[in-house]
Amino acid sequence: MTPLIATLLLLQAPDTTRGRPCLVAVDSMGHYAETTNPAGEKTMNGGGGVLAHCVGTGTTISADSFAHYGALGRLDLIGRVQIRDTGFALDARLARYYLREERLEAHNNVVAVNRLTGSILRGPNLNYWRAVPGVRDTVEMYATQRPTVEYRQRETGDTTATEPYIIVSDRLRLKGDDRVWAGGKVTIDRSDFAARSDSMLMDQTKGFGILIGGTPSVEGRGRDATGKAGNNYTLVGTRIELALAQRDIRAVKALGRGQATGSDWILTADTIDLRIADKLLQQTFAWGDSVRPHAISSLYTIQSDSLAIDSPGEVLTESRAFGDAFSTAKRDSTTTANETDWITGDSLTIRFVQEQDSATKAKRSRLRELVSRGSARALTHHPPDARDTTQTGPAINYSRGNRITVAMLRDRIDRVVVAGKADGVHLEPSPPPAVPADTSKPAAPPPPPPIP
Repeated sequence: MTPLIATLLLLQAPDTTRGRPCLVAVDSMGHYAETTNPAGEKTMNGGGGVLAHCVGTGTTISADSFAHYGALGRLDLIGRVQIRDTGFALDARLARYYLREERLEAHNNVVAVNRLTGSILRGPNLNYWRAVPGVRDTVEMYATQRPTVEYRQRETGDTTATEPYIIVSDRLRLKGDDRVWAGGKVTIDRSDFAARSDSMLMDQTKGFGILIGGTPSVEGRGRDATGKAGNNYTLVGTRIELALAQRDIRAVKALGRGQATGSDWILTADTIDLRIADKLLQQTFAWGDSVRPHAISSLYTIQSDSLAIDSPGEVLTESRAFGDAFSTAKRDSTTTANETDWITGDSLTIRFVQEQDSATKAKRSRLRELVSRGSARALTHHPPDARDTTQTGPAINYSRGNRITVAMLRDRIDRVVVAGKADGVHLEPSPPPAVPADTSKPAAPPPPPPIP
């Protein structure tokens, strides 16, 4: 009974990359039977535990039983199905192979492993189309009913396991080792990254991904070199594009009604582009017409036609705003609206310095300098010295010029420098009114005359 069946089960692997048939040799089988219908078509059945292999290859096949239907061109493997190849492994309760379509269909507790990349698919069902010359040049897989994929991209020379993206969706399609499509309540999770959308595409070869449908969102939750958690951010938009390189997310871009939210800031714009390196947010770019970039934090706001923010290692160092740029600043959360400082111009550069918080001992960014260029204007408030007991309120300065530089010293304005066609006004608070003499008391008696 060897070989029992020819060209019954073919798998994509180095053993069969040229599409040659798997000549199945049965190694052991409990019992075997053949039946022939009136048309002369044979059906072959085997049971009691079937072990087989593909002649001349490392592919092994096992199942509780099998049935081959010659007229249908179909082989059924039933009960504890296991297929092992050098590049692919499959476990299921039922598998059917359609010879004419070169398609494998698996059902019930399906586990499919790509041994070349390390990706693993688990779900209720799987359709597997093998690569066959003249039929299709690339392996394809399709699964429904919310399969889960541990999606890995292993590269030449990798010696350690890479953390996978966990993808769950209503339906999933994979083509080759580097392309995946998902639809229906898609979730993607990894320790440093999470995404949600109705539909998703990831193409590792082109280094490109797309999230669309519903309100697609991306959450960054990276860690620095010491393992400390980074400053998480969330990005939403009408459409989100991903830039992929070396198995990592390198950029996330929201197109249409973009909103990025950090631990203490919110940025809205038509388009928001976040640049990632070492799994941490490094730069932010924003621009738009219908929704101009508008960044809001507890103490500062920035609005302009376009905006660039530098945050290497998620440490805020500089912001640059271009096109009708406008920024406001408060000394602290108790600053009233009528004491809020603002500065505007054709462009704004805002620089920060890193200082240690006296209470938490954590590093934080403190505003150091604001520079406005082109049609620059600024309104600043200068509180009195802490030793001033008159409580007369701050002085107010309004300045205009080609360039205005506001230097800060520990959240207080240290100086304002105006250059190029400079003018303005500086208002000091009125002195406190003099306290009138109390006339309700009798006048003191005059001093006695001097003694002669």
